[in-house]
Order: sequence, then structure tokens, then C-alpha cells
Amino acid sequence: MLYELDGFCRWLQGTSLSLAISSAPWVIPVLQMIHILAISSVVSSVVMLDLRLIGLWRGEETPAALAGRLLPFIWWPLPFLLVTGALLITAEPARSLENPSFAIKMLLLAAAIALTLVFQRTYVAHPAAANTHLRALAARFIGVASIALWTGIVLAGRWIAYTQP
Repeated sequence: MLYELDGFCRWLQGTSLSLAISSAPWVIPVLQMIHILAISSVVSSVVMLDLRLIGLWRGEETPAALAGRLLPFIWWPLPFLLVTGALLITAEPARSLENPSFAIKMLLLAAAIALTLVFQRTYVAHPAAANTHLRALAARFIGVASIALWTGIVLAGRWIAYTQP
């Protein structure tokens, strides 16, 4: 399997898109900038919402109202993250695809997206039902788990530069 992944990485690196991205000196820094700005939007929104769920930040808004305001800043940047990430991978496929830190990042990202969907469908769609003690504990768990997942995503993404396949 590793041999097939290596072959895919070599093929991808030889494509005209990969060569165009890696040969223009300004493309990778621009893609990285967009990627970082998008992750900043997502993580800052997630942290504000999670701190409210955990109870460490009391605001005027209910968690459902705050989520209604912040969820667009979580969902709208995700396509930019996916596109810029895919283009960065295309430029240097082996650097990411064969890197264990990248695999960890992708697993954490899938879990964070799933957790955000569960939160949105459970708490935002039915805010009145969130007033029970059990649901308040579940909301705290979601908040703590979300912060842990997104912290792991950022750390694993950063660690890609320091680990080699």
C-alpha cells in the first residue's frame, strides 16, 4: 500500500497543476495565507462557542443564538480550507500524504466536523430542549471535545513541516 501511495505521489507531483503551483514563487505563500486565515476564522469561532458551552464565558446570548451567529464563520471557510489544502498537497504530495501528522490531522478534522454537525443538529435546531441538566452536561462535553480536536488539528497541521515521511 505504501508503494502505491508513493507511486501516486510521484504521479501527482509530475502533473501540470503541481508543476505550475510549485514553480511560481508566489503561489504557495498565497495558498498558505488563505489557508491560515480560514483556519483562524474557524478556530476563533469554535473557541468562542465552546467557551460558552463549557460555561467559561457568559454572554448575553444563549448558546443557540451564539451558535447561529458563529456557525457561518465555521462552515463557510471550510471549502477554502479544503481547496487550499488540496492545492498545497498537489504541489508537494509526498510531504503531506505520506506524513503521519497529516493522517492525524485528517482524522481529527473528520471528528471535529462530525461533532460540529451533532451540536448543530441537536442544540441549534432544538434550543429549547437544551435546558435539561443532562443536555447541559453533554454540551460541556461537546465544548471540551471540540477545543481538544481543533487544537489537535492545528498542532498536527503545524507538525507536518517538522516530520518527514
